[in-house]
Amino acid sequence: MKEVKRPWGKEKHFIFNTKCTVKILIVKPKQMLSLQKHKKRKELWYFLSDGFVQIGNKKRKIKKGHAVSIKRNQAHRIIADKKEVKVLEISYGKFEQKDEIRLEDKYGRNKLSFKKEKFN
Repeated sequence: MKEVKRPWGKEKHFIFNTKCTVKILIVKPKQMLSLQKHKKRKELWYFLSDGFVQIGNKKRKIKKGHAVSIKRNQAHRIIADKKEVKVLEISYGKFEQKDEIRLEDKYGRNKLSFKKEKFN
């Protein structure tokens, strides 16, 4: 993410002329994403609220307004504590749901269960 100062304030540039998918993730209190990795894409998470992230085996708190970069093949997840967590996710590269490899999942989904989920 690049920050550009302007006389009236600043701009936060996330991406330039690159194939990507952009979405907002909303994680309910006391919930978490599966621990997952992707072979074909990397991600940038921009936190719209405070939350927690796990990268590999390390967990840490992320403050609203901070970004986390996720490399290809890097295990990652978002974790919500007592409050809902909102994150702007930018996925760089070819976005395919079947590229998601679940390593752990508290909801009983395995790494191939994406085929059963509905995506619009």
